[in-house]
Amino acid sequence: MSLFWRIFALNAVGLIVAAALLLGPVTVSTPVLPDEALVVVAGLAGLLAVNAVVLRVGLAPLGRLGRAMADVDLLHPGARAVVGGPVETAELITTYNAMLDRLEAERAASVARALSAQERERHRVARELHDEVGQTLTAVLLQLKRVADRAPDGLRGEVGQAQEATRAGLDEIRRIARRLRPGVLDELGLFSALRSLAADFTTHGLTVRHDLRAGLPPLTEETELVLYRVAQEALTNTARHSGADRAELHLRPVAGGVELLVRDNGKGLGPAAAEGAGIGGMRERALLIGATLTLTCGPDGAGTDVRLRTGRLRRPGGPEQSGPEWLAPGPETGTGGTGTTAGTDTAADEGEGASRVRPPVTSGGRE
Repeated sequence: MSLFWRIFALNAVGLIVAAALLLGPVTVSTPVLPDEALVVVAGLAGLLAVNAVVLRVGLAPLGRLGRAMADVDLLHPGARAVVGGPVETAELITTYNAMLDRLEAERAASVARALSAQERERHRVARELHDEVGQTLTAVLLQLKRVADRAPDGLRGEVGQAQEATRAGLDEIRRIARRLRPGVLDELGLFSALRSLAADFTTHGLTVRHDLRAGLPPLTEETELVLYRVAQEALTNTARHSGADRAELHLRPVAGGVELLVRDNGKGLGPAAAEGAGIGGMRERALLIGATLTLTCGPDGAGTDVRLRTGRLRRPGGPEQSGPEWLAPGPETGTGGTGTTAGTDTAADEGEGASRVRPPVTSGGRE
């Protein structure tokens, strides 16, 4: 029964009972006798109590809908209000859930466009840094070398310092270009890119070990880029905010997809830690490939685990696949340690001149 008919029926019953009492033998004296007043008050109290119960039951779904609307977060998709209650309320909740479906789809599409434009701009800036600024600094180094060969002994020390400063600037430009757009990811694949990333974050105060398992399902370029960017952001947060001296980078196949885990032994998120732009960016990237991002404490209660698990993956150019049927052996298995393959930086700096080599398993508090 709809909410309208419930309230109408209750009011109709109250009015019918009142009319029956007025037309019946029941009378009210003047002045009112105590027994008569007691009957009237009891009848009124009963009517109000039944009315309150009907309204409470009928409006309870609206209260649940209000709480669901207050708690909704498009970065945590999938939460929906429970459909129930009278017909009008059920239709309202169903409409609200359909609106959430549209909002999540539109947000995912807009975020995909924004991140795609961001990656294109990163690629353009990285290319200009490498091709323009990098080549200019290389030319300056060559000129300084010629000057040093001809300079008198008293000036060679200063020219050598200028050479070292220029060389340090050139190395920094190359590091920035690699972080903006990892050439090793395009040229040598995800495993080499993650190993290079672990080596880049290994400093005197932080040691990053990696464990990259063989047998990954075929990954699209978009999925590989999301995995790389999430690992990069997680390690950046570890280096800047956690105070950790050890971190681990794991990538392994799971049922229906892959799982990326970045673990550190730092101070952790804390019970009331707010998520900043970095974590929000990771969640938005996870939404692009239908993955789930979770942040928890480490296994011993200290540190932080950043875990990205993909759902059903799509073969590049093919239908969705899941399960062991596509888990073929791969040629690479990362081992503990921070080493990276020889020539990683060279491949990243060579830009367009290097061809991409992919594993055979493929078919094609922080902030």
